[in-house]
Amino acid sequence: MKLDGRRESTNVDDRRGRAVATAGGIGLGGLILVGLITMLLGGDPTDVIKMAGKMGQGQTTTTQEYTPSAEEEELATFAKRILAGTEDVWTKIFAQYGKTYVPPKLVLFTGSVQSACGGATSSSGPFYCSGDQSVYLDLSFFMNMKKQIGADGDFAYAYVIAHEVGHHVQNQLGILGQAHQQMSRMSEKESNKVSVRLELQADYFAGVWAHHDNKLFGSLESGDIDEGLAVAAKIGDDYLQKQAYGYTVPESFNHGTSAQRSRWLKKGIQTGDINQGDTFSVKYENL
Repeated sequence: MKLDGRRESTNVDDRRGRAVATAGGIGLGGLILVGLITMLLGGDPTDVIKMAGKMGQGQTTTTQEYTPSAEEEELATFAKRILAGTEDVWTKIFAQYGKTYVPPKLVLFTGSVQSACGGATSSSGPFYCSGDQSVYLDLSFFMNMKKQIGADGDFAYAYVIAHEVGHHVQNQLGILGQAHQQMSRMSEKESNKVSVRLELQADYFAGVWAHHDNKLFGSLESGDIDEGLAVAAKIGDDYLQKQAYGYTVPESFNHGTSAQRSRWLKKGIQTGDINQGDTFSVKYENL
């Protein structure tokens, strides 16, 4: 991506070096499921965060002397520039519909963090918390993407951030709250289907951002879109379950298959039209 000279968002809460410790219980790393969630590139991992909160009691925050590496600082600058791009794009799109876009805050952390949704660690991956309208990101996630899921590249990283911001867009539009209300009244199987719709729409919104960011700034380079689609293909529920277990359990899917995630991301990039991203009006089997 071409990002030289781009502005950096100041809507950032840098908590790196401030660790949230939990006493007692089993850590998130002890859960087999978390191995999958780590690679799902976020969403709204409320269930995981609540589980973490139940596992540990008496949370304390400690500040340690922390010196980020040059690579991490470069990634921090990158993340701030991508966030700024999402601010510019979504502000413009919302204005076209007579709405005001209120950007999310980006919280950078290391190891563990406390959000309005509860406590979380790096193993839960990047996530959006609607409670404080913030995107949480441990930059080490980017450093480990290639090793964990064989995905790398600046647009791949941008997609991660844009997907989480996509959930914030859903929240701003009232979609996220309505979906969560529905999910609270459903069986786990049906709730998972609503979750898939949310995740695929966030993928679509990430694509919409990429489309307009490129129109505004000429940011996309040859191979960038392929990077994003490659990541989407490797974070599908079917792919991750096959990697972890050797088989799939479709009724447990809550983010969408590799084909679905790639398709909706690509559609968003191609159309740039927020109106074509209604994943809730499509028959589930046709997503």
